[in-house]
Amino acid sequence: MVDELVSIIMPSWNTGNFIGESIQSVLNQTYKNWELIIVDDCSTDNTDEIVASFNEERIRYFRNDKNSGAALTRNRAIREARGEWVAFLDSDDLWMPKKLEYQIKFMQKNDLVFSYHEYEKIDEESKPLNIYVSGPRVVTKRKMYNYGYPGCLTFMYSTKAMGLIQIKDIKKNNDYAILLKLCKKADCVLLKKNLAKYRIRKQSISHDKLTKKLKSHYDLFHLCDEKPALIAIWYACWNMFYGVLKKKNYEKNI
Repeated sequence: MVDELVSIIMPSWNTGNFIGESIQSVLNQTYKNWELIIVDDCSTDNTDEIVASFNEERIRYFRNDKNSGAALTRNRAIREARGEWVAFLDSDDLWMPKKLEYQIKFMQKNDLVFSYHEYEKIDEESKPLNIYVSGPRVVTKRKMYNYGYPGCLTFMYSTKAMGLIQIKDIKKNNDYAILLKLCKKADCVLLKKNLAKYRIRKQSISHDKLTKKLKSHYDLFHLCDEKPALIAIWYACWNMFYGVLKKKNYEKNI
């Protein structure tokens, strides 16, 4: 483990149209002590070429031998991490230039090991959708089971406090699975700043039908978090309810 180093976890799969912009948003960070760990899950587009075009020694690029899915790809990237801090940025999302600087100062000043921040939504062309997303000031274990409030591109944790985080192989909600592991060790505290841009894509899970969302949440709680079937069903339904409340209470048009 390297003190004060931030390990940025970026899984990729066929995001050649977006990954260059995502990488550039990391290069633009005012906080310079980072490593970007990109694990590609056998992309068939030009992802390899885009990543290779960046001549930057802090970027560590790996490629799976076979298509393994997002969960196992994230696991591999986390195992490669060497930093005191771990943060996540999907290969189609963006960070504001002071994201790392502000978040690390916030955590150090308040002696935190787990935090998240606010963000806004953009479309596939990086145009703003004028939607601003926040969350509860403190996300306790109970609140995290109600809903995965921290967006994947917003949360950061201390490896000294949390240790190595690995999750089971589920197709969707694997970032939520990480949150469920982390929330058992510490509360997640909100930094009230907009420090990222979340890209809405047509094929994203947010556009799945209700039945598919329920199934993916059931798999999360039953297969990954090992809850009994009936309890997993309860959590899945409860989670959908809190998803509606989250949009009402923590998303606003700007």
